Amino acid sequence: MAKKTRYTVIGAGNGGKSMAAHLALMDFSVTLYNRTREHIAAIKERGGIELESFEGGPRGFGRLALVTSEIGEAVVDAKVIMVVVPATGHTDVAKATARHLRDKQIILLNPGRTGGALEFAHVLRESGCTADVTVAEAETLLYACRSEGPTQARIFRIKDAVPLAALPATRTTRVLEALAPAFPRFIDGVSVLHTSLDNMGAIFHPALTMLNAGRIESTGGEFQFYIDGVTPSVGHVLEALDRERVTVAAALGIRARTGMEWLKMAYEATGATLYEAIHNQPGYRGIKAPASLNHRYITEDVPMSLVPIAALGQRFGVRVRGMDSIIRMACIVHKTDYWRRGRTPDRLGIDRLSVDELVRHVTEEPI
Repeated sequence: MAKKTRYTVIGAGNGGKSMAAHLALMDFSVTLYNRTREHIAAIKERGGIELESFEGGPRGFGRLALVTSEIGEAVVDAKVIMVVVPATGHTDVAKATARHLRDKQIILLNPGRTGGALEFAHVLRESGCTADVTVAEAETLLYACRSEGPTQARIFRIKDAVPLAALPATRTTRVLEALAPAFPRFIDGVSVLHTSLDNMGAIFHPALTMLNAGRIESTGGEFQFYIDGVTPSVGHVLEALDRERVTVAAALGIRARTGMEWLKMAYEATGATLYEAIHNQPGYRGIKAPASLNHRYITEDVPMSLVPIAALGQRFGVRVRGMDSIIRMACIVHKTDYWRRGRTPDRLGIDRLSVDELVRHVTEEPI
């Protein structure tokens, strides 16, 4: 019998706890890392995580091989390192792991948002990492899940298929083969430009939050986010932002999925407009709005999703006035320069590349 892959899961939030427990229940050797020792103290004492799930899904006590807040100890024996932290933490994880990594390890960002693998690989190089590791990103998180206590997690749904791409794309097959025994639902996402630019959260989350800012603050989020929050006029704005995203992708030679196509693919939701398609998606009914504007739909999705798409547009001659307006509104509301904090081309290490050079960078092994 072939030896099973050793996994390290970085991050003990909703996704990290769910993934670690799921892997352990599949009898993989799993290390769970979190930089805050107190956050994983109960898990370490108990030796694992109790997982609840949907009918027919994984459930039971997932016993972990190691629970640690020492990053070197966490990654030293891992074949696959699953990074399951907010995208705002990717740079910190790259800096912390850089000197501990070794050849042939795989690092998967769950998810990468926009430009995650590019930024992570760039930070590794800047931090002096010389190991030949493969950095990859998933288009979205595999699970719909929640942490339900110090040592408990719940999976509500596992997505049928999640696109994944390695940097460069020539290594994607290697990553998929390594993950297949545990996660056959990962599929070839073509390249990290495709997984990054098909990031629908960049379109839906920041704009919908900002355009409902008054209602969120006055009600504490007590309304249906996608039903009450998406009026015909808000739908027009979302469509304009989506056209800009698709145009940015086209400037890079990529045929991105439109918001309408994504809703049809993910939920079988259709309509004559984006407004109608969203309202025809029954899964959106009952989902409450954020309780405040201090929410990841702004703090993460603006700098890590919307800014890099808009910045790529500006870099390659695409007008992104709609995206820029949402970003600037978020900057004003949070008194923060999200353009400066976000994933601009220099932070991704691609600021001097032409379109052809960028495409080669994400698809081909360096000479």
